[in-house]
Amino acid sequence: MFVKNENPTPSADTRTFPSVSDRDATIRQILGVVYEALEDKGYNPVNQIVGYILSEDPAYITNHKNARSLITRFDRDELLDSITRFYFVKQD
Repeated sequence: MFVKNENPTPSADTRTFPSVSDRDATIRQILGVVYEALEDKGYNPVNQIVGYILSEDPAYITNHKNARSLITRFDRDELLDSITRFYFVKQD
């Protein structure tokens, strides 16, 4: 038997998930930090980020500015989804 919850306030167990636009904004921000960190260290940022996405080997990303830790928060599919969405969807 199901009982209707009269008090719809979220409990401590309730999880919320960021919207796609929030996630994309976070990924964009992190990729900016990673790009700058790679540039600071003298690497070609585009080549290194592409290498990381293709292999998911964190060795492509420097530890400078905590870049490696930041980029590994997202898996390859999330990064590609966000990059593709940014490229093809009109930005306001």
